[in-house]
Amino acid sequence: MIPPATTLTFARPSAHVGVLTLNRPQVANAINTAMVRELLEFFTHLTADPGALRCLILTGAGDKAFCAGGDLKERNGMSDEAWSQQHVYMERAIVLTLECPIPVIALVNGAAYGGGCELVLASDFAYAASTARLALTETRLGIIPGAGGTQTLPRAVGTRRAIELICSATPFSAQEAQEWGLVNRVVSPSQLFQEGLAAAERIAANAPLAVRQAKKAIRVGMQMDLHHGLQYAIEAYNPLVGTSDRREGIRAFVEKREPVFTGC
Repeated sequence: MIPPATTLTFARPSAHVGVLTLNRPQVANAINTAMVRELLEFFTHLTADPGALRCLILTGAGDKAFCAGGDLKERNGMSDEAWSQQHVYMERAIVLTLECPIPVIALVNGAAYGGGCELVLASDFAYAASTARLALTETRLGIIPGAGGTQTLPRAVGTRRAIELICSATPFSAQEAQEWGLVNRVVSPSQLFQEGLAAAERIAANAPLAVRQAKKAIRVGMQMDLHHGLQYAIEAYNPLVGTSDRREGIRAFVEKREPVFTGC
């Protein structure tokens, strides 16, 4: 599934669940040019062909940081052209994360700053360790969140709070992130992966085509007014009627057993 990478690791804890780990713990999993290119390549492959995967977990290596954002030591002294080129890779990687056909769960195991926070926002939902802290601190660096944060944060927490957080560059706790709607659940650091994996397995146990269509209907429909969103939802629903999984789901319910979905 994952092309050869030096900054990412990929594991399959079960047949239908994948775990993508940002793997630069010596620098708090900061995003350098190699990582952003590998993220783009990974999500390009995953979007084109998820294969047997039905859910993806995204997390960071170690117990200190999910992702500290852009690697500022690498960026120090970068030419404007090199900076812009690196940013194009990140822009495309974020869009592909948002458009990934299978659900993406961020497990925020530590600090998620700048681009790291934007990766959390690009995921479909997130669980966070109680010790995690998050922030969009770009205005302290003379820039603004450039990986979707000015659009995804207000959609998660509301416009007024997003303006406060981005313009003040103020870090906030996992508990605040949960209260505001950015993360779904806060758990102890020792339980984070177990809780995230359990959620991924629950998703993976459902009909994969239905899960994909549900995600698409929500993501696309939320960009429309209610009337057009309802129309789009029906268009997403109708192709599922003729699937083998739809028939299997009904049979399993009537026969009082667990369904066995094949994705067709």
